[in-house]
Amino acid sequence: MSTEIRIPKIGMTMTEATLTEWLVPDGGTATAGTPLYAVELDKSTNEVDAPVSGTLKVIGEIGETYEVGTLIATIE
Repeated sequence: MSTEIRIPKIGMTMTEATLTEWLVPDGGTATAGTPLYAVELDKSTNEVDAPVSGTLKVIGEIGETYEVGTLIATIE
């Protein structure tokens, strides 16, 4: 079963974020509770942890801006 990885709502007024870095490569092993990717908001960059362990399948591209809730990866 796969787990969807979506852009989270980090701040109350946040509507979108720019994906700045994948901390686990496509096809790499993600570990629950460790940083998976980084997003840039208006004034800060935040790392987002993997919710589960498994193999990462990247969908979102670095440098692209996505709305909150957009699917950017899955973990198998």
